[in-house]
Amino acid sequence: MNDSTNIVKPNRSFAAGAIIATMLLLSMSLWTVVPFGWIWIGSQLSKTQFPSAGPYMLVLGGIILTIVILAWVLGRLNNLYIKVTGTTTVRAPRAPWLKSLRDSEGSNEGPTVIETVIVASAMLALVALAVWFLLLAGSPLPSGSP
Repeated sequence: MNDSTNIVKPNRSFAAGAIIATMLLLSMSLWTVVPFGWIWIGSQLSKTQFPSAGPYMLVLGGIILTIVILAWVLGRLNNLYIKVTGTTTVRAPRAPWLKSLRDSEGSNEGPTVIETVIVASAMLALVALAVWFLLLAGSPLPSGSP
């Protein structure tokens, strides 16, 4: 019986890591693939640089609908992570003998997986925006004299 628990734990760890990687990929797409993809779709529908309100409404509605769907999928993946690991938090639970007698049950358990993934993806998106803005975008000011 001890051998079967050694086999199950690495499989659970791999599954948990795969779930977290998928969640991170989907949450990063909230800031990148979704808006840029819908803007590209809207640009393909317009024949001029000044389109009517139709493509703009399509882009807005498409972004909102896609984000709602991705949020639902992220929630399902979070539930799957909880089923696989048996915990909602990212870090391992603290051993009972290391806790104070005054600690209440369930207090200060740490961030959940979905909270960590969303915050990490938002921070990565902000860093990417800062790198692009400061290093890659170039100056918006005209160069040369009039």
